[in-house]
Amino acid sequence: MRLSAHEKLEIIQIVTQSEIGVNRTLKELGLAKSTFYNWYHLFLEKGEAGFFSSPNSTRRQWNSIPEEEKNLVVEVALEHSELSSRELAHKITDEQGVFISESSVYRILKKRCLITAPSHILLSAANEFKDKTNFVHEMWQTDFTYFKIIGWGWYYLSTVLDDFSRYIVHWELCKNMKVNDVKRTVDAAVTKAGLKKGQAPKLLSDNGSCYVASEIKTYLNDQYEMKQVHGRPAHPQTQGKIERYHRTMKNVVKLHFYYSPEELEKSLEEFVSRYNNERYHESLKNLTPADVYYGRADEILKQREIIKQKTMQKRKRNYYQQKMLAV
Repeated sequence: MRLSAHEKLEIIQIVTQSEIGVNRTLKELGLAKSTFYNWYHLFLEKGEAGFFSSPNSTRRQWNSIPEEEKNLVVEVALEHSELSSRELAHKITDEQGVFISESSVYRILKKRCLITAPSHILLSAANEFKDKTNFVHEMWQTDFTYFKIIGWGWYYLSTVLDDFSRYIVHWELCKNMKVNDVKRTVDAAVTKAGLKKGQAPKLLSDNGSCYVASEIKTYLNDQYEMKQVHGRPAHPQTQGKIERYHRTMKNVVKLHFYYSPEELEKSLEEFVSRYNNERYHESLKNLTPADVYYGRADEILKQREIIKQKTMQKRKRNYYQQKMLAV
């Protein structure tokens, strides 16, 4: 599957900032070294602009973006410097009621030297679980990742992510990665989701000892009639969504040092809240996980299309009014 310019730029950032080295990161992403270095050399030579086509010189004049809308883009970008051009475009549409395309936002910010580096990785569907989910709570992905807290040692973050919406259903910081930790995490996720026995989704995980133990299989079946699915060994793309979530989360959370579990938990809580409720996902049609999880997606997409049409009509009307006054 062909990747967009935004996806290529975000992959470049993830690889260059990865803690596990270029070769291993590329292997986990399923990306050829030659492909990555072609992108990287283009980035070094031309910057982000090298990944975008030049603006169409024959663009219809009536559709020129008014100066006040350009200023709005700059204002929102300065307030939310962590967002990419794609995220800013949809934030402006949703919150300001003005449609501006992703490429237009990029060009406005580029011209004013305000382009920021992408902060999240987006991969093609070919690198994900081969059987796509079709609704919320059809399948959950779960995994552990680790943090070292100064003076406390290693702690392990257990997360449950809804595969369809990418919504973080539940997370908790554990002292171990054992069967009881998995049980506790799943119990809390089921309770938060309000699911009854027989309604539980499939649970996708890797082949860690806590996930393949017969005890956890029996517990999940007896307690929730929950079926387990395990990823292919040495193929982390099978659990790609939660793997990428953990990488993205750690790139932000690990910017700080933590001296107690409570400090780390507070930072994680803030990140999860932003991730679930504020971050636009290109794979979710630029909706937030909460929009999809809570069933707001269709209404938001419908409203965006209305805003787009009204914006285009307003620009055209203003253009012809000015043209008539000039006669």
